[in-house]
Amino acid sequence: MGVDSKVSLPLIGQRRQRLVTKDGRCTLRGPGAQGGARSGAWRLYLQDMWGTLVAMRWRWVLLAFCASFLAHWLLFACLWYLLAYLNGDLLVDHDNPPAGHIVCVKYITSFTAAFSFSLETQLTIGYGTMFPSGDCPSAIALLAVQMLLGLMLEAFITGAFVAKIAMAKKRASAIKFSPSAVVGLHEGETCLIFRATNTLQRPLVDVQVRAVLYQDHGDQNLHQTSVEFHLDNLRGLPCPFFIFPLTFYHPLNQHSPLYPALRDGDPAHFELVVFLSASQEGTGESCQKRTSYLRGEIQLDHRFATILRLDAQGHYKVNMSNFGKVLPDTAHTRVDKEFVVQINGDGNDKKE
Repeated sequence: MGVDSKVSLPLIGQRRQRLVTKDGRCTLRGPGAQGGARSGAWRLYLQDMWGTLVAMRWRWVLLAFCASFLAHWLLFACLWYLLAYLNGDLLVDHDNPPAGHIVCVKYITSFTAAFSFSLETQLTIGYGTMFPSGDCPSAIALLAVQMLLGLMLEAFITGAFVAKIAMAKKRASAIKFSPSAVVGLHEGETCLIFRATNTLQRPLVDVQVRAVLYQDHGDQNLHQTSVEFHLDNLRGLPCPFFIFPLTFYHPLNQHSPLYPALRDGDPAHFELVVFLSASQEGTGESCQKRTSYLRGEIQLDHRFATILRLDAQGHYKVNMSNFGKVLPDTAHTRVDKEFVVQINGDGNDKKE
């Protein structure tokens, strides 16, 4: 076989990587990951410095914090040293200056002293031995510039720290999804079911769930289809209270986009990405958590184990050991007789 024929081989037989990991991270490489687009991506990152700083990992934020202040102190240390050099302060006795000579900053006779004075000015911990002269306009002007730029830098860095600590993404990390979804009966109807829980005692409000089915029909393009999930009898309204595990349902009828996706059992890529949005009680800030389910992570004719129970005092208790536990559903799953499900082409068809 020639080289050209090898190059033209289709990619359908390759193993497909999931778009969204189980913990919600997107694996798709954006344009910035391409070699030719890196310079353009860096320009965009610099234009959005605030968003870039807040989105960085903590170790990089701390590094940026230290580097920015160190660079600021070094810059003005150079400027203070340059001022002393131009004014001739490096070669005179600061205790007994020549007649008519005004020392701009007392005792700046080396770069080390200039750096120390820059540090004292920025942190407002002096002045002691070194101090600017009120009769040197250049020193007063440079002092004002350093203080203004220093205050701007402190406000930016402090704001970024507060914004990063209060990120809604951190609150969303307390939301967990069941590792797998199941197909079983709910109120006499065959449904695709998954669970979500809030692991913190602080409740979330206005919980909404959306899902998108991503499929590749062999043309190497991803086709997106919206999938609706509901919660008991809320009729599509947001759940007002999220403190105990919630179970979401999608009816698997002939109008469902998942009906042919589960029925056909073809080798096309199949991934159901679930998005859960909620608001934090007290602050009102919204957060989002997402996960995905592949074809092999949907178990047929199963149900979730009971997770809520009453104790002897009549209090509801959550048994988290049963959160992701699934059990065989002994009830007969009533669906259309033509509904044949094949998972990963394993040949274990289920005809209902």
